Amino acid sequence: MAHDVLAPQPAEFHRLRLNTLIRLRWLALAGQSAAVLVVAFWLSFPLPVALCFALIACSAWLNLFLTFRYPATHLLEPHAALVLLTFDAAQLAGLLYVTGGLTNPFSLLMTVPVVISATSLPMRLTALLGVLVIAAATLLAIFHLPLPWFPGTQIAMPFIYVAGMWMALISSILFTGVYAYRVAEEARLLANALSATELVLQREQHLSALDGLAAAAAHELGTPLATIALVVKEMERALGNDPRLRDDVALLKSQTERCRGILKRLTNLSSEGEAHMARLPFTSLIEEVAAPHREFGIDIRLEPGRREGAEPVARRNPGVLYGLGNLVENAVDFAREAVTVEWSWDAARVRIAVTDDGPGYPAEILDRIGEPYMTRRGGAEAGGGLGLGLFIAKTLLERSGATIAFSNASEPGKGAQVTVEWPRETFALPAGPLPLAGQDAEIR
Repeated sequence: MAHDVLAPQPAEFHRLRLNTLIRLRWLALAGQSAAVLVVAFWLSFPLPVALCFALIACSAWLNLFLTFRYPATHLLEPHAALVLLTFDAAQLAGLLYVTGGLTNPFSLLMTVPVVISATSLPMRLTALLGVLVIAAATLLAIFHLPLPWFPGTQIAMPFIYVAGMWMALISSILFTGVYAYRVAEEARLLANALSATELVLQREQHLSALDGLAAAAAHELGTPLATIALVVKEMERALGNDPRLRDDVALLKSQTERCRGILKRLTNLSSEGEAHMARLPFTSLIEEVAAPHREFGIDIRLEPGRREGAEPVARRNPGVLYGLGNLVENAVDFAREAVTVEWSWDAARVRIAVTDDGPGYPAEILDRIGEPYMTRRGGAEAGGGLGLGLFIAKTLLERSGATIAFSNASEPGKGAQVTVEWPRETFALPAGPLPLAGQDAEIR
């Protein structure tokens, strides 16, 4: 149960769809055009209308070119997306230059290309775009045409106001860029981790279905093997005691019988043993989870706790087996000498606690354990990470109806502890024949 086999790389980024950028640019162009028309013709402020619409037309031409040149589903490479976002920032800076620079209240829109970049591009490219936008904002604070105002008058903003606008714009770029990047990154990591969880569950379910495939193979091979056995008997009868072929026919007959025995065992494994293998008593579940990890030099101690009533019996669930096995594996990775697996049940709950004698969980990450791509435990141990593996285990167990708690053991000499609990009615199968597939609870 390696933790990193299916782990996507955290540095993977979703590429930006060109159609998304085109639609956002059309929306920006509509807003820019409306603003120019209102200022120039409704408020009658003096404004270089021709130059403004020339800049707007450049963006419109680029949009039309991209629309006809590439399909709607085209995904941009990161550097291509950076070029287009840089163009958008430059076009907006040009409009602000001819309409008052940072004294224009629409200068706050300079943050938009950075926010878009932060949600879809790598950090280094977003940082580069942020530097370019900050440089453009600095130039606009110094060099710009007058802010459009009533005819015959000119409004002069004090330097302290322009400096305040510059500080507000820079702060907005930094804060919104970092915030958007962190939110988008967490969403990407969560999506990748959930995809890995689904792959693990599919693999475990595939392994559980192999006995059914074996039965199908045994059934299909039974007829041709019976034909071969019949032909061998006819050959034996026809050849009699011919010394030249007697040994070969005897060998062929024995191997045919051997094949029939193998097919019979496969059939019995998937039919007669199917109901038995599908039911898993709680104590058998504990042993099956612990058994693969006994050969790593760590003592795994199985300690039964309080047991009230009949032992609960669950349907074999690959997700539960994988999740519990992953918890035991993590404990073995960080244990010094021993791992204790304690289990108990009563009329209401079914409980498993896995405790190791390792360094325990650092206090600063205790509340975040189970998130994808977490860092390792403290200490110099060479154990596995506490990231995607625990996330997958936690997700699969919670899907089965369990609640999971991570803590540090209160007993001296013991480190980390993971407690898994199910409501008994969710965990245990009802008495009687097994329900049909799809009619039982999710744990089953």
